[in-house]
Amino acid sequence: MTKYRRLYVPNALYFFTVVTNNRDNIFDDPNARRLLRESINFVKESWPFDIEGFVLLPNHLHTIWRLPENDDNFSTRWRLIKYKFSLRYGKHRKRESSISQSKIKKGERMFWQRRFWEHVIRNEKDFANHLDYIHYNPVKHKYVKKPCDWKWSSFHKYVQSGWYDQNWGDSDTDEIIDKCVGE
Repeated sequence: MTKYRRLYVPNALYFFTVVTNNRDNIFDDPNARRLLRESINFVKESWPFDIEGFVLLPNHLHTIWRLPENDDNFSTRWRLIKYKFSLRYGKHRKRESSISQSKIKKGERMFWQRRFWEHVIRNEKDFANHLDYIHYNPVKHKYVKKPCDWKWSSFHKYVQSGWYDQNWGDSDTDEIIDKCVGE
């Protein structure tokens, strides 16, 4: 079995990508979106972290978290969020009976890919690039024509704070994409 190496840095900013199993569009369901929000908030009570950026698409999410001082345990947080969501959404969807024995032994459900991707944010420019990536993602996947049209994103919070103009991402898409994936 492959041993994944992760970089654990207390009080760091982390960018995460978490994907649904088989890229199922479960977050088209308003109940799934509500249960994910409740699961995140439930875990934050016992395992605090700040969400600095967020976008939820039908089959994946991107987020930036700041972990508390002297705490680098993002893996437990994600495990608990996925578990809490899966338990509650599984009851809603009645899919528990179709789980393989392998997944049952590992305590997994059918709603998430087993792994997630993380990246430690190195500096302010890296933060800005990843925040742009998060907020431009619904446009990249052709769900909307401009970031302000996507409801399930922290983009609107950053517009209110003055970080972005309301019309950011409406044009110069090549420049935005180069900035988000470049360096």
